[in-house]
Amino acid sequence: MCNDYRLLVDLASIAEDFDNLSIKIKIPEGTPNVPAREDIRITDMAPIVRGTEDHERGTAQLVNRRWGWPGPKGKPVYNFRSEGRDFSSRRCLILADGFYEFTDPAEPKQKRLDKWLFTMADHRWFCIAGIWRESLAGEAFTMLTMDAGPDVAPYHHRQIIPLTRDQWADWLDPAVPARKVLRWLPQGSLPVTQVYGMPPAQGALVL
Repeated sequence: MCNDYRLLVDLASIAEDFDNLSIKIKIPEGTPNVPAREDIRITDMAPIVRGTEDHERGTAQLVNRRWGWPGPKGKPVYNFRSEGRDFSSRRCLILADGFYEFTDPAEPKQKRLDKWLFTMADHRWFCIAGIWRESLAGEAFTMLTMDAGPDVAPYHHRQIIPLTRDQWADWLDPAVPARKVLRWLPQGSLPVTQVYGMPPAQGALVL
């Protein structure tokens, strides 16, 4: 399950892309300090885009929030199952240009897991479907998950939910049912490259 993702794109470019989609971004807390980061990990602060309080379609807020709220036993809730839930409020878009999955090492003597980077075909960056809530640690967000689609299934049985650009406004609009937005992308939409570790044998399936 995703516990590490990447954002190297500057916020000015991100705001411009939202504007091209007729989604006006407001920054109610001032422009957050978001340095380019190869690894954003659980409990880190990171930028999200969420709907406004009046739910006006085409308008959203950019804020910096904690990834993962404390669960009942104190462990952060960083992934959240989407199946069977409506998410009629507090939806958000998590800004990323890649996310990582880890698998057992192909080389038995290798101590660390193999690391794989998934990106979005045809786009420099993308959004991941999320929700946010208030917590004892302050407002925080989590990534929604579903059974793995064709690109991720060889690496993990579950996956987070990257959204195409024509889905962003719908996800921020609570009037649009979640089931109409949360779905697999077509095969080949999420190219994967190996960050470190031994490449698998030719034709091998990574589990």
